[in-house]
Amino acid sequence: MNSQKPHIGLFIPCYVDQFYPEVGIATLELLEKFGCQVSYPLDQTCCGQPMANAGYERDTVGTSERFIELFQEYDYVVAPSGSCVLHVKEHFPVISGKEKAQKAIHDKIFELTEFLTDILKVKVPKGSFPHRVGYHASCHGQRGLRLASSSEMNITPFNKAKSLLENLEGLEWVELSRSDECCGFGGTFAVTEEALSLQMGKDRLDDHLSHDVEILTGGDMSCIMHLQGIASREGRKLKFMHVAEILNQAIQ
Repeated sequence: MNSQKPHIGLFIPCYVDQFYPEVGIATLELLEKFGCQVSYPLDQTCCGQPMANAGYERDTVGTSERFIELFQEYDYVVAPSGSCVLHVKEHFPVISGKEKAQKAIHDKIFELTEFLTDILKVKVPKGSFPHRVGYHASCHGQRGLRLASSSEMNITPFNKAKSLLENLEGLEWVELSRSDECCGFGGTFAVTEEALSLQMGKDRLDDHLSHDVEILTGGDMSCIMHLQGIASREGRKLKFMHVAEILNQAIQ
């Protein structure tokens, strides 16, 4: 990376923009604390993931073209969402005549913790967050982007979010019994398979609660939203925060 501040195009997914704008703000502030120049393209739209997941990939050409047009000028594109980043990288439809620009976007878009650890090389962030924290590893981030190792693979364990959070003063990283199990959200899956989705979510919550987790965190607000909704309806005493919010609150 050159000595100049990298110019970041901040991509904020629809559900973060509409329901959790504080996560977008935390992401912006955090990147600036680490010396980045951050811009937020006001004309950005949905990346097209919901349509593609529902089987309408052919209808995402317009959103894909718009995304490439808006973000191609930046050094990097960063988003606080593993699922949306994976969609942009791996599930955009091939757009004739824009292969080069599409490949460039593929190579420079990163999920937040991935960008902090792999590009900015943040190793020991200085800050304090004295709480017991349980981490939910979302499927797209873990198995798609390889943000953390999977239990079914015989490799040295790693977790990019953990490498950042565990170094905060006072933070206690809680190891779960089933650390990389799906929460059951899965976008449209939560609608078409409501009962199964709900039970999977309850199982994940029980794992955190049985380990006396104080704050449940993760890198995808879609999964956190699903778990938070179940916890709220059941009157569970558990706080929910995105990784960006924890890091931004801890680092001054």
